[in-house]
Amino acid sequence: TALIKYTTLKKIEKTENERRESEYFSKYYEEGKKGKDDSKESYSVIPKFYYKLPREEDVLAQKLREEARAIFLQRRGKQLLNNTELKALWVLLDKHHSPPHSDEEQMINYQDFLHVANLGGPKCRPYFTPTVFAKLQGGDPYGRVSIMALFNYVMRKVWYHQTRIGLSLYDVIGQGYLREVDLENYILELIPTLPQLDGLEKSFHSFYVCTAVRKFLFFLDPLRTGRVRIQDILACSFLDDLLELRDVDMPKDLQDSNWFSAPSALRVYGQYLNLDKDHNGMLNKEELAGYGTGTLTRAFMDRVFQECLTYDGEMDYKTYLDFVLAMENRQEPQSLHYLFRILDVDGKGYLD
Repeated sequence: TALIKYTTLKKIEKTENERRESEYFSKYYEEGKKGKDDSKESYSVIPKFYYKLPREEDVLAQKLREEARAIFLQRRGKQLLNNTELKALWVLLDKHHSPPHSDEEQMINYQDFLHVANLGGPKCRPYFTPTVFAKLQGGDPYGRVSIMALFNYVMRKVWYHQTRIGLSLYDVIGQGYLREVDLENYILELIPTLPQLDGLEKSFHSFYVCTAVRKFLFFLDPLRTGRVRIQDILACSFLDDLLELRDVDMPKDLQDSNWFSAPSALRVYGQYLNLDKDHNGMLNKEELAGYGTGTLTRAFMDRVFQECLTYDGEMDYKTYLDFVLAMENRQEPQSLHYLFRILDVDGKGYLD
């Protein structure tokens, strides 16, 4: 009897809840409909936050958007510390290091840290926050942080923002990513600033650009969308490797291991030319089989040409670069994914 009574009460309660829910819905729905024409409602004064991208044929809107972005990036660039200001900051840090002094490393406490921030001016203050001071703590018994670590942090942040602005200038669409053509333009214009590439003939520049860009796309565009997020470019080490070529005295062993160096690019392109026995600028299965030590099996070659982009059964230089990057970096997830697709003969997503 008690169970029946409890069940009946639960049903009544459920019915009552559904009735009240329906009443509330009807009430607020009607109020919402009435309020649509009320200009005093909050939604009528919320500013527009989404603007459609201008159409390609709308030249004036495109130009206006490009000009606005250029001015915005220029303004952001002016907010960063320049070389003179960085040198002045180092002088301030060196002058205001905190006791007790040591011959090993200069340190600064929080009070002097704030004092330097005020002396450095508004451009310095974003780098002198409590969070930054806490992050740089290295176990000093007096709660101080290393002046060198602090200055290196500021330098890295300035470089990061400068590079982001520089890359954003090539983001024609303005959506935070670079297409293949944008990356090509960036690297092509970067070549004259890299002394290690001075020896490259101009006729080879297009092949060098293709070789360099392919690494960005292979590792940072796994879905093959043809574009790479600027954020991902900044997060990886590829730009560091590329900008190492500014070092005039770069050791030979570092050049050989750097994909972006002139010797590396010439090596990869030279291998491609050597494999191209019929000199038609493309590689067929028989030609690619000579890659490396020539031990790649016929079955493996068949799968490569089934999975990769080919033209009438032949592979172009870009597809070859993907193949080389996968074979030379087999420990990387992107390379493993590339090789897995080749080994997954049945396309089941797993290997038998």
